Amino acid sequence: MTNLDSSITAPFLASTAVGDAMRAGVIECEPEADATEIARLMSDHGIHCVVVAGIERREHGGDRLAWGIVSDLDLIRALAPGAPPTSAGRLAAGEIVTVDPTDSLEHAVQLMAEHDTHHLVVASSRSGRALGVLSTLDIARAIGG
Repeated sequence: MTNLDSSITAPFLASTAVGDAMRAGVIECEPEADATEIARLMSDHGIHCVVVAGIERREHGGDRLAWGIVSDLDLIRALAPGAPPTSAGRLAAGEIVTVDPTDSLEHAVQLMAEHDTHHLVVASSRSGRALGVLSTLDIARAIGG
């Protein structure tokens, strides 16, 4: 097994924009969606997270966001034996970490490590709109070429 050579990957990560590696577009659900609907969306679209539209209780950088995110791990926790029925709006209660499509992958990797997350919402710094999602798999694909 070989180690990842940071002398090769560091310049690549620093010079590659998030927008070049992200999955464009967002798959959304309503805050009232249940675990079954979230699972169906993830399965149908081959994705590991869903953006929850229409919740306005989060703040990031001083701005109120009108969305949240439910990851595959959030879904699994909701499906665990004994877990009470819940909704996407409640599952999306964690911190949302965002990046701009012009940010470097190096910055995205740093944010993922600092916030212990596998997904970043890519949002326009001008409009505040969610444009897509960047996952750890997207970064692996970019590195692996």
